[in-house]
Amino acid sequence: MILDRFRMTDRVAIVTGAGRGIGAGIARALAEAGADVVCAARTPGQIEETAAAVRAAGRRALTVPCDVTERTQLEDLVKATLDTFERIDVVVNNAGGYPPLPALRTSERAFEEAFRFNVTTAFLLSRFTIPYLQEAPDGGTILNISSAAGRIVRSGFVAYGTAKAALSFMTRQLAAEFAPAVRVNAIAVGAVSTSALQPFLDDELEAKMAAMTPMRRIGTVEDIAAAAIWLCSPAGAWVTGKVVEVDGGTESTNWPFD
Repeated sequence: MILDRFRMTDRVAIVTGAGRGIGAGIARALAEAGADVVCAARTPGQIEETAAAVRAAGRRALTVPCDVTERTQLEDLVKATLDTFERIDVVVNNAGGYPPLPALRTSERAFEEAFRFNVTTAFLLSRFTIPYLQEAPDGGTILNISSAAGRIVRSGFVAYGTAKAALSFMTRQLAAEFAPAVRVNAIAVGAVSTSALQPFLDDELEAKMAAMTPMRRIGTVEDIAAAAIWLCSPAGAWVTGKVVEVDGGTESTNWPFD
């Protein structure tokens, strides 16, 4: 049956930024699809909540407190995964983000911090795990969480948008280099209702964003998690080097701020 291709039974997945929002949603979805999940993020309490949801779905979970901007902590994340599960099948580079800043108020340090948080960290974890992903029985998978900000011009996103554009290109580059053993894809996420976005919104602003989005609503964590399961599971076995836009059809900015 076609639905069997979406099953990920006994695969082992690392998810960064798994404590909340999109990362937590993807971790839960992977567990529901049958995967064991390594939940990594900076806040222990948050990843413990995600791990509890993974276990409630009947799968094993490992929590690894991890600041992805610290190389040694990424190395420790990989080691902890191998020590516990002895394999790695899926890596979801979800951790990232950066607040909007006008270009002339974006310092050199801020620009470089945005690049490191969103691109360098994903490169390093990919580099550390690819040797193990190449050994995955059914092929390894990397999924990078990029953003519509990497292709849509909007004021205030010179650091974040440039970083996400680089992440999208890196996705295609790594996919070409490591096919067919490892598939590498990305999701270019549109505006999604998470704790990162909600502080900027009230009901009026959310309604404006929805009106500026062809699907007339902002996204949910589940919208992104469903796409992640497709790309990480055997259902996406012939997909690599692609940046899939999951953004409600957005082709121009729906950011309702000047």
